[in-house]
Amino acid sequence: MVAHDALLQDARRAIRGVVSFEALEKARVEFLGRNGRIAGAMKKIGGLGEAQRRAAGVALNAVKTSIEKAFETKQKELIASQNAQLAKDEAVDVTQPGLRPAGQPATRIGHFHPITHVMRDLERVFTSMGFIVLDGPELESDYYNFEALNIPPDHPARDIQDTFYVSPSAKGGSASGGDWVMRTHTSPVQIRAMQRYGAPLRAVALGRVFRHEATDASHEHTFHQIEGLVVGEGISLAHLKGTLLVMLKEILGSQVQIRLRPSYFPFVEPGVEIDVSCTICGGVGCRACKQNGWMELLGAGMVHPRVLEAGGVDAKRYTGFAFGTGIERLTMLRYGIEDIRHFHESELRFIEQF
Repeated sequence: MVAHDALLQDARRAIRGVVSFEALEKARVEFLGRNGRIAGAMKKIGGLGEAQRRAAGVALNAVKTSIEKAFETKQKELIASQNAQLAKDEAVDVTQPGLRPAGQPATRIGHFHPITHVMRDLERVFTSMGFIVLDGPELESDYYNFEALNIPPDHPARDIQDTFYVSPSAKGGSASGGDWVMRTHTSPVQIRAMQRYGAPLRAVALGRVFRHEATDASHEHTFHQIEGLVVGEGISLAHLKGTLLVMLKEILGSQVQIRLRPSYFPFVEPGVEIDVSCTICGGVGCRACKQNGWMELLGAGMVHPRVLEAGGVDAKRYTGFAFGTGIERLTMLRYGIEDIRHFHESELRFIEQF
């Protein structure tokens, strides 16, 4: 027993002197290895009588357990010390200015992405007209993304080739609203805004949306939209046209004109398509506008009574208009950009032009 206690003390002294993982492993092999001191002690008790062998075995196993715990504790101490040293060596003062690339002028600073420029201008324009700027979740329920917007279960927009479904079911349209999707438009914010603020209301929502479609020069699976909503007494299409004309003149220039064409969207009645005079040829006609001087820009219309009711608004007392358009499309018209894919390629030669 005395020899066992001495073995434990020797192990503890060896562990205390360890300052590296290599030294710790060397000490572990010395005491706990296949040919180590614990294994040697186990062989010695084999020649004892049964009662002595049993007592010595219990005592030696207790010593072995204590040594193993001591090694485990030391290993944790070494790891903590190593991590602390790494944190000290690799610490970065984020308040310090970054290193300037060789050859760059001292006055060169970062700048906003062109989409950010347009989004900020849109917020400025609408807040100047008394609108509030809202946001909404990108992961949206089937109810807010489709059902509350009067989009029926059999509408093509609910198909899996158009929508990124996140819930286990393969397709939306459940009456319970149990499906979850990556929102396909910013229109769900309409319902949330009416439910929260009621009427009268003037609000815009800007944010990312997602469509399950192939990427080409004019389409992206992830892009940005602006959604506008006005609800009040006596709101008409004339208010819609005037609001959009102010927005587009501020974003695309004072020379811009718009026209309204009848169209169909489930969440508005009547619905209209808004065309803008071509910013490239000035309305004369070019390849970009297919020689007719106008470019299709956005969908809009008077808010459908069912949508007002889904938002908790009295459709007999209030009317409203809504519109939505892609911010990338506005940015392309503003700067004459021909390919939507440029926005997400992180190409500095493109971004630095703005």
